[in-house]
Amino acid sequence: MKRLKVFLEVVEIKTKVASLFPFLIGLLFSVSYFKSVNWRNSVLFFTGMIIFDMATTAINNTMDYKKAKSDLYRQTQNVIGRENVSESAVTNMIFAMLGITLLIGLLLSWLTGWLMLIMGAIVCFIGIFYTFGPVPLSRMPLGEIFSGFTMGLGIFAITVYINTVNNPVFYLDIDFVRGIFYLSGKLYGILAILIAAMPLVLTISNIMLANNLRDLEMDIKNHRYTLVYFIGREHGILLFQSLMYAAYVFILVGLLLGIFQWPILWIFVSFPKVRKNTTEFTKKVPLPSSFGYAIKNMACFNLNYAIALVLSILWQMV
Repeated sequence: MKRLKVFLEVVEIKTKVASLFPFLIGLLFSVSYFKSVNWRNSVLFFTGMIIFDMATTAINNTMDYKKAKSDLYRQTQNVIGRENVSESAVTNMIFAMLGITLLIGLLLSWLTGWLMLIMGAIVCFIGIFYTFGPVPLSRMPLGEIFSGFTMGLGIFAITVYINTVNNPVFYLDIDFVRGIFYLSGKLYGILAILIAAMPLVLTISNIMLANNLRDLEMDIKNHRYTLVYFIGREHGILLFQSLMYAAYVFILVGLLLGIFQWPILWIFVSFPKVRKNTTEFTKKVPLPSSFGYAIKNMACFNLNYAIALVLSILWQMV
């Protein structure tokens, strides 16, 4: 039982909601906008996505433990040091999860086409090197950009892709005999995907930004020079507020362009709570409790985003 508890802490199972929402909203958007769904592909992708997310989190905790300059952090804050977990055991666990993800990815590529292989490889590459390597992306002023777009847009776009295989929004065909390839796509469909994904990109980016705003001093001690290090905590807080409220702007833009239907306005039910959380976050940074408000904002906004898409689907059925 304790091993399971430690495993779930190493992979930070509670944070997997950040992956769940891009998948769920991507699935609902495929139904509401493209009128298409493929449950087999969705189940396969969801399984691989969660396993890979757990693997990258384990990599993150391992690299933070190895690269930490603060003994206090290594022994009291990082789960590997605090629970005296064997580094070799964590490494074996990571390789096992990556292996399972690879097998699922290859199966999905065989079922849906070459583009799945390429998109999946890009997302996995960024996911791994976000925390791994001599200069991980998370230790640079790029963390918010890569985390937001990889999860918010990458997972969302792949979810749409695997659910629209019968009438693809974008498709890649490779002819190895003649040495040529064909890449096609529907311009307005791709634009719809980009606009619908932006609220996810912004709310997920804010999670990383909130983490960096909270941990600025500890990050500096551990030689992590994030975006907040360069722009300062005050400007970082302003950026946090701007990204959160911009998510609502993209919803309105999508409604005006006909990407969403009027039930999408349900999303504004979340606005009072999000505004309150944002205000509390601003007051409490850099206290440890401040980070929770970013999680609450992401969950509150995207849960209502999902509900709004469900209402849109029901409206279409009337």
